[in-house]
Amino acid sequence: MNVKTKALDLRKHLGAAHLWSRRRIAGETVLTLVLALLAALSLVGEGVPQMAFAAVAAAVLSLLRRSFPASVLVLTGAVAGALGSFGIVLIVVSWSAGSRIEAPRRALAMFSATYVLYVGLSIHQATLDLSAAQTLLFTTLSFLATTVVPGLTSRYRAQRRTLLHALHEHNAQLLREREIIASHARLRERQRIAQDMHDSLGHQLALIAVHTGALEVDRDLTDGQREGVGVLREASVAAMHELREAVGILRDGTPDPAREHEGEVEPASRGVAGIDSLVDASRGTRAVVALQRTGQARPLAPAADHAAYRIVQEALTNALKHAQGASISVELRYEPDSLVVEVANGPVPATTTGVRRPVVSGGQGLTGLQERARLVGGMVHAGPAADGGFRVAGVLPYGARSTHAPESGRWGTDSGQDVSTFVDAANDFRGQREGVVPSDGDADIDWSGAPDRQKEFDIAMGRKKKGIVIGCSAAVVAFLVLGVLAVVFIVNLVYKESDKVMIKPSVYNSVKVGDAETAVRDTLPHGKSFMAGVLDDEGPAVPRGAKCASYLSTEDWPNEGDKMPAYRFCFKDGKLIEKKAYLVK
Repeated sequence: MNVKTKALDLRKHLGAAHLWSRRRIAGETVLTLVLALLAALSLVGEGVPQMAFAAVAAAVLSLLRRSFPASVLVLTGAVAGALGSFGIVLIVVSWSAGSRIEAPRRALAMFSATYVLYVGLSIHQATLDLSAAQTLLFTTLSFLATTVVPGLTSRYRAQRRTLLHALHEHNAQLLREREIIASHARLRERQRIAQDMHDSLGHQLALIAVHTGALEVDRDLTDGQREGVGVLREASVAAMHELREAVGILRDGTPDPAREHEGEVEPASRGVAGIDSLVDASRGTRAVVALQRTGQARPLAPAADHAAYRIVQEALTNALKHAQGASISVELRYEPDSLVVEVANGPVPATTTGVRRPVVSGGQGLTGLQERARLVGGMVHAGPAADGGFRVAGVLPYGARSTHAPESGRWGTDSGQDVSTFVDAANDFRGQREGVVPSDGDADIDWSGAPDRQKEFDIAMGRKKKGIVIGCSAAVVAFLVLGVLAVVFIVNLVYKESDKVMIKPSVYNSVKVGDAETAVRDTLPHGKSFMAGVLDDEGPAVPRGAKCASYLSTEDWPNEGDKMPAYRFCFKDGKLIEKKAYLVK
């Protein structure tokens, strides 16, 4: 990688900061200022230049830790080892590096390099008079607490989030495949139903059409009978066309293409324009049917237009079956925001009450109308009328439904005009599209994010809060273990060092000035403690050319308050030339 490529990579990483949210920018700013302040305060006694350098270094490392996690980790470890005051900065940097260094080998290499630099520079800059083993143990514990534990905790958290995301995606894919399998099963069942309808109903309707056509030309029929037979023939032909359309839609969602090649006359329009033909056909059965239109006619969406036709068709069929001889009124009212379709029949005349024939009814017609109207944002009401008859009324909105409802609760049309809806179908997966007959193939399913059906999966794998609790608990346990080890190490160190720096008063009294140095040192503790430097600093002036050794007394002097007795032995030319007792704080 040449210098130009490295420069472009650096610019790319630094330029990603403009994509941060305001909340993240504020958090990074506060964190940077806090780390800089803590780094500067840790070097209060070292002078202003050292404090300024520590503050600037902490701020720069904090800002670059996300873009260059590996390099910043190694550099922070070296600075922390050299200064001994970057513990908080090292914790923050290692947390970022643990989750951002993806390759395990690279992460191990970077943390190992950081450990070597941290320990090596800490031993080199050690101010306490400890042995190399003691310094190594102390710095290792410090490195584990400030670097390894945060890094492992962050890495566990990132890997767990990645795993959960992958499992969510996999589970969503399985759900999608299950929906596809179920859709194929429904399609096969629909094809079977379509075949049964075609084989049974198609044959019967064809027979009706043939026989009524032959009967229509019978010379023995009167004009009125011939007119009724003609109505039956046209109804049977229209029923055959509708059956073919239904069979085609059940098979693959499209009408039967065979009718395009037939020479028969196209059936009446299946919308508001075809209501006239429905009324005329009903009048052909000698029923009294009145049609009335009010208001300014306005176009409807194809689905709503078809629903209006079906409402009138079903209502007229029910009236002719269940209220034979009653007058029927059909009214289309174009309201400002909707089309109102109303079909009402009067009470059944007393003259036809006793001669009514039994009728076949599936009882699903009105339920189907209500569902059809709901899908287009409307509604249908059916019930007895005040005069003893029956009334069916439907309210259908103008325009096409939008697949997404705005916050105002109104649906937009293609022209940009807002129209009110009567049924909130936001949870209906059968979203209608203009010109498309509703079917299972038009299911509008949103798979963005984790589906609700993954709740069991979330419970099994653990929620986000549960994962955070597990990660934080692991970090707390690790800190506690390291704290216990540190306490044990410090207590052990204090006890060992106290044996090296403390003597009994009887030992001090047993030696005399002029004794041989070897004999005196044999009575004193062996080894030098790091605590001896403090005793030397607070002791009397050292004789010229002499080497002194200071020790604390194992017994306190009375009435000395917070001061402790100490003894000092000075040697020169192989002899004890001075011994003194004094007090230290």
